Amino acid sequence: MSADIANMGADQRFFASCGKGLEYLLADELLALGCTSAKATIAGVNAVGSLADAQRAVLWSRLASRVLWPLTEFECPDEAALYAGARAIDWAAHLEPRHAIAIDAHVSGTAITHARYAAQRVKDAVVDAMRETTGTRPDVDLEMPDLRLNLVVRKGRAILSVDLGGGPLHRRGWRRQQGEAPLKETLAAAVLLRGQWPKVQAAGGALLDPMCGSGTLVIEAALIAADAAPGLSRYEGLAPTRWRGFDAGCWRALVEEAQARAEAGRAALPRRFCGRDIDPQAIRAARDNAARAGVGDAIDWQVADVTTLEPAMLPTADAPGLVVCNPPYDARLAADPALYRALGDALKRAVPDWRASLLCGDAELARATGLRAAKVYPVFNGAIECALIAVDPIRPAARADEGPRELNEGATMVANRLRKNLRKLKAWRRQGGIDCFRVYDADLPEYAAAIDVYIAADDRDAAPRTFLHVQEYAAPASIPEADQRRRRNELLAAAREVFAVPREQLAIKTRARGKGGSKYGAFDQRGEFVEVREGAARLRVNLFDYLDTGLFLDHRPMRQRLHDEARGKRFLNLFGYTGAATVQAAVGGAAATTTVDLSATYLQWCADNLAANRIGGRDHALVQADVMAWLAADRGRYGLVFCDPPTFSNSKRADDFDVQARHVELLRLAIARLALDGVLYFSNNFRRFRLDEAAVAAFAECEEISASTIPPDFERNPRIHRCWRLRPRQPD
Repeated sequence: MSADIANMGADQRFFASCGKGLEYLLADELLALGCTSAKATIAGVNAVGSLADAQRAVLWSRLASRVLWPLTEFECPDEAALYAGARAIDWAAHLEPRHAIAIDAHVSGTAITHARYAAQRVKDAVVDAMRETTGTRPDVDLEMPDLRLNLVVRKGRAILSVDLGGGPLHRRGWRRQQGEAPLKETLAAAVLLRGQWPKVQAAGGALLDPMCGSGTLVIEAALIAADAAPGLSRYEGLAPTRWRGFDAGCWRALVEEAQARAEAGRAALPRRFCGRDIDPQAIRAARDNAARAGVGDAIDWQVADVTTLEPAMLPTADAPGLVVCNPPYDARLAADPALYRALGDALKRAVPDWRASLLCGDAELARATGLRAAKVYPVFNGAIECALIAVDPIRPAARADEGPRELNEGATMVANRLRKNLRKLKAWRRQGGIDCFRVYDADLPEYAAAIDVYIAADDRDAAPRTFLHVQEYAAPASIPEADQRRRRNELLAAAREVFAVPREQLAIKTRARGKGGSKYGAFDQRGEFVEVREGAARLRVNLFDYLDTGLFLDHRPMRQRLHDEARGKRFLNLFGYTGAATVQAAVGGAAATTTVDLSATYLQWCADNLAANRIGGRDHALVQADVMAWLAADRGRYGLVFCDPPTFSNSKRADDFDVQARHVELLRLAIARLALDGVLYFSNNFRRFRLDEAAVAAFAECEEISASTIPPDFERNPRIHRCWRLRPRQPD
């Protein structure tokens, strides 16, 4: 059906689009602006109102991306029907021949699959109709058209609408300079509204953005407080479209009223706004943007690090204020949790009684702030799903006597499994003095991760601290990322609840989809080591900076075996990694140890582990070398050898190593270094590894002992590694 311009004063249905997560806020806003009804749907609101209501939304909506007034709706099974439906409109009633047009198209389904082609067919229909009626065809101007049209084709139906705003409404008109990751003004408004900024400022509260970038949140807050319509700067008094159905008289009246309100609001605007950023260039851009928005005199801009925030640096206010912030993260959700922790600590110190509304990369980063969110809203910053947390008020960390946080059904299920596993492992842990262990290994398939517990006691007189190390397994490509994120958050919530650990003691290694498949994202770079106990040995682990922690927990029984058999023997550790096996052999009484690895970083880690156990000197050698070349050149004899090679490695300093292809050569060289009664333990974690038993039998007696080297906490994954005990074959 085609809308009749003569009846535009009557109520009719129109659509206002918005970013995902803003729908309910926008529905409330449209009702407040005079619409008869407004119902939220995905990425927008179906509203009912007059053309005047829709035009008011163009001028006053802080949340809408576009306001679309429908011209026609028709069946659209194919491109011929699309052309015919658009061609049937009396286009001369909607635009002048000299006007330029642009068409934005959005299509779904199997009949019409290319949006650009659909837009081209609508353009052809408009041009052909105008040429037939007026003898003149309109031009196309994609940037500054006189009439912008919007086409949606979904489920075999097409809706063709006028874009009343002439383009994206988040462009307020005052922002000329922006940072590397600018925040859309519509999303900034949502952050402010979720923080109840209108209520806070009406009570005399101030506003702070401690990481303000180019100032979007602060300026938007000042414009709300000044009662300045967001469309005033965008259109500067001009009509947003030259569509002939647009009510120019109504628009002029709306603009005049808005100008009067803004003039009065800016004149009365108190100096209760503060924007801080560590980047001087960002502050310069923010100051220029604020001046163009007409609110520059109300804002105190400061070049400062978030960690220096103090109450004396904040505006004077009559009531608790609101903190708003969009801490840094990127499209891969790569961010520094330490920065989020610093933000939370600064706010708890400087403004404990204020509210906060923080747009964080995801729920994990939100928890890194250490702030207790009253509500968490999923919103989208472009294509990135984020967590908008509302904190009311900001407080120090929760008291120990507070009850546990309520978990949803999925998190409760995970928590119950964790508690069950802890009960199952309790006696074994107590008997063996086990401080580091695996408590969960994808026990529930939909929560696919491993959780390891590390109980640290860096200071021998200090109370032990519990750390959790979480490694997410790759999810099938068929699982939507939103479901992956939800399950991950539920698993983490359960883990924190059961173990009562603060966010800074939770190390998360999250897989993200990327080119070439699943991969782990960026890790923290804390440089933080903690000491843990394994039997009589003390070992240093790094839970945050690397994929692995420096201690393979599944090899715990193997290290115990080395400890028990090492007394009085010369011990050789090949592919020594961080030297945990070397430490256990030395603590067990080895006469001497030699650790060989190509990595200087790992050898230094091994040296630090030895030092933590007061072991050192010439009897404990660290050798940086290619293991294969070193074995071929060495002439020493060893009573006990441990060899745990990688599946594959390549380095500029050594030949490529493939354990399947080269294990026979490796074992022959290692067996040659054994004393007559010596023992070699060979292990690897390559799931498809096949020992060449016939070749090895020629020079060694070989027994697989894998089952005895898998500890109880790895029973769910008995093939996490395989292990063999080898001795030199004795001559007949």
